[in-house]
Amino acid sequence: MASDSGSGVGPDVTVAVPLAEGFDHELEEWEKATAAVLRKTKKLGDDDPDSDVWAHLSTATLDGIDVPPLGTADLVSGLPDTGLPGQAPFTRGSVAGRELDGWDNRAWHTDPDVERTAQHVVTDIENGVNSLWISVGEGAVPTDALARILEPVFLDLAPVVLDAPDDPLTAARTLDAVLQDKATDAAPGTSFGADPIGIRVRRATGGAVGTDDLSVAVEVARLAQDRGVRGIVVDGTAVHDAGASDVQELAYVLLAGAAYLRLLTREGFTPDQAAEQLDVRLAATDEQFPTIAKLRAARRLWSRMLELSGVGEAQRAQRQHVVTSRPMMASYDPYANMLRTTIAAFAAGVGGATSVTVLPFDEPLGLPEPFSRRIARNTSSLLISESHVARVLDPAGGSHAVEKLTDDTARAAWALFTDLDGAGDLDASLAALHERVKATVSDRALAIARRARPLTGVSEFPNLHEEIPERRPYGRHLPVLRYGQEFEQMRDEPAAEPVFLATMGTIAQHTARATFAANLFAAGGIDTVTAGPSEGPEDVVTAYREADTPAVVCLTGPDPLYAAWGTDLVAALREAGARRVVVAGKPGTVEEGAVDASAVDDWAAAGLDALAFLRRTREELGR
Repeated sequence: MASDSGSGVGPDVTVAVPLAEGFDHELEEWEKATAAVLRKTKKLGDDDPDSDVWAHLSTATLDGIDVPPLGTADLVSGLPDTGLPGQAPFTRGSVAGRELDGWDNRAWHTDPDVERTAQHVVTDIENGVNSLWISVGEGAVPTDALARILEPVFLDLAPVVLDAPDDPLTAARTLDAVLQDKATDAAPGTSFGADPIGIRVRRATGGAVGTDDLSVAVEVARLAQDRGVRGIVVDGTAVHDAGASDVQELAYVLLAGAAYLRLLTREGFTPDQAAEQLDVRLAATDEQFPTIAKLRAARRLWSRMLELSGVGEAQRAQRQHVVTSRPMMASYDPYANMLRTTIAAFAAGVGGATSVTVLPFDEPLGLPEPFSRRIARNTSSLLISESHVARVLDPAGGSHAVEKLTDDTARAAWALFTDLDGAGDLDASLAALHERVKATVSDRALAIARRARPLTGVSEFPNLHEEIPERRPYGRHLPVLRYGQEFEQMRDEPAAEPVFLATMGTIAQHTARATFAANLFAAGGIDTVTAGPSEGPEDVVTAYREADTPAVVCLTGPDPLYAAWGTDLVAALREAGARRVVVAGKPGTVEEGAVDASAVDDWAAAGLDALAFLRRTREELGR
């Protein structure tokens, strides 16, 4: 809105300015306004140039891709044309319109209890689910129970995708027989789901079951071709679950996809026929913009690889089954997983996924129950029907930041793919990728340990006294490297003794650091007791004795009180029985306004390696 005293409507009346004629602002204006905020927070010096805001606010992904704080037209100048939805290179979508007025809402089933699974299938289909993803075989849904489970399902309307690592050929033949018995054609999107390469990857990271015999893929593909369905899934979650980054997951999908194409064409499939047999499965995390960019980049990369393989344009559109990330989920504060999966599902939908599986929030705990399954299927339904996220195809298209991130992700993934593909045979390529993934796991773990990548309910704001829902155990082991597993391992074995928080001064004076310290200790399974308001060392020591003199104490108070009587308090606490003294704050000396560094054993401040700190503390508590 703008004031226009010469418009005839009066000096105090605002009139609308058309968006196309919007206000012009120079980049320097944004830099100046942003720099002013950073100077107030002491993140930018008074003499630093305004342009330094870019360096302070830019971030980098685990793949080393720089993400600036502001999307500008300069970022996308010179980028390749993204085309239109449904047209090569398919960056903006695999189709020109969504048949279901949204993405395919696909439910996951793995419960070996046949009657329970049969009921879950009916409930899902009757309440908004469009397709079924069924894990079959040992420890999952029995293969010979498929007919019973699918009996009430109209298989010409609801696609079924199998996940049968033990014996994909038998599972495919069983589903084929069900279709024959029903005398019906399979719904578009039906897949027998063989993925021996993915099984090979999962076995290398701890998977216990499955066949990695590539010849099985050929037999399944032939059966699928005769039935008019797809036979193979290129499952990027195999490396995602092992800790891979977005770029590494995309490179793996290209690597495995190329291997399947070569295998099938050697066995007599044309390039178009081979491409028609392949679906792609990817993970969506709660980092929404990287996920959106990853899915858009995946379609562009897939189209380019198939183009170079001689596949016609009509067969180059990638069919994406996107699953909310397992590694991002936590077994502690599991209800927070609803937030994670909602963001991930939103990103998947905006990113153009063909099918989306929202995993139930209790997935890390064991077999999901009806309530969590309901929440999972309703997440997509609400995003589509209530929030209208699918009303516009590629709503992120044209965003300078998303387009740049898409291009950077695609280029990095292509470079990694070509590097890996030149490593020799498939096993050599997978081994080379595995080494890169291990480096990513280490980088991510360090960021999580320092809480630079916070995990709500795990590394931040944990609730030591929560009641975790109980679930029946899975029958099949799926190796997943949970991002918060090192914190959760400590929570699994709580410390036997609490840490005493030596709160100094009034509640207002010590609350900030006391809260920080309590949350930090709780993240490592360590409870705390507090001294309460105090006026000097005597008050704190009295409270310490009333708390049965825990071995570890942590001073929490403002810098002026640290300087005034912090060192005396440390001495008094040691005399009363404290074996280890920690100070909430950064190391310093009395002259600098803090406790004498030589008088304490450890420090707790933002940016520390929280895991290492907590392990040191637990070691002392366990003596």
